[in-house]
Amino acid sequence: MSRRAAGPNSQRHFDAVPALNVATPYTSRLSARSALYTEFHALLDAAGDHDLGPAGYRALVIDQNCLARSSSAQRAKLWKELRCRYRLDTADPLYSAFLMECRRAESEAERALTAYVLLALGDRLVLDLGCDVLYSRLREAPSELRVDDVLAFFAGATAQHPEISNWSEKTRLAVAQKYTTSIRDFGLANGTSRKTTRRPALYGAPVRLLVRALRMAGVGPLQSVQARVFRLLALHESEVIPALGELNRSEALHFRMQGDVVELDLGSAG
Repeated sequence: MSRRAAGPNSQRHFDAVPALNVATPYTSRLSARSALYTEFHALLDAAGDHDLGPAGYRALVIDQNCLARSSSAQRAKLWKELRCRYRLDTADPLYSAFLMECRRAESEAERALTAYVLLALGDRLVLDLGCDVLYSRLREAPSELRVDDVLAFFAGATAQHPEISNWSEKTRLAVAQKYTTSIRDFGLANGTSRKTTRRPALYGAPVRLLVRALRMAGVGPLQSVQARVFRLLALHESEVIPALGELNRSEALHFRMQGDVVELDLGSAG
């Protein structure tokens, strides 16, 4: 992705997909808890086929206690943390696109990877860690992903993201630990104290979600099929077009490219 400053029109696009805006600051929200994918999965199951807004999801978590927390304070805190990680509003274009693709997913592994993409698209830190740190470990899988790898990333990113300087050593360590735990929860690593990466299979839903997000951010078709963000799925930029061709053959999407002309039909609202 280009690192030029976004103009007013492109800024409106980036508002829908904040992590694709290089000006979006890093947050330390993972310092308190991991990505909470298990809870998010359970909440989606509780919602079923209903398209809910924040009030509907909040009622499931707090009023109906679908995630089985023992106190109202715990339920309220969990709701707040889920909301900031996963958006949870079908009026939100990115979340709506995620929900569509999640429902099209054909396996739990595909569903988990699609949720990981949603988390990364809403959190610049998760996206950059995925593209700059986890990517190489996935390519070399099985490869150990260490907390120290994430801490080293923080040290190198401080100049570009000075907000890291405001985090205590304890906060940095907590974010690094929760990030590596989250990667395991999404199926991208095995292990408890030692995380060993697993390279993901090529699935239609997370790829389609990335394409939809790039469109929301105003990225053109040719730039989209060569975008660095596909590193979240362990795909180098040069491998995106062949991957789309493979998904075309399996009818997960329709893709054709002739010269610089790209035809990409994602199905449903694509």
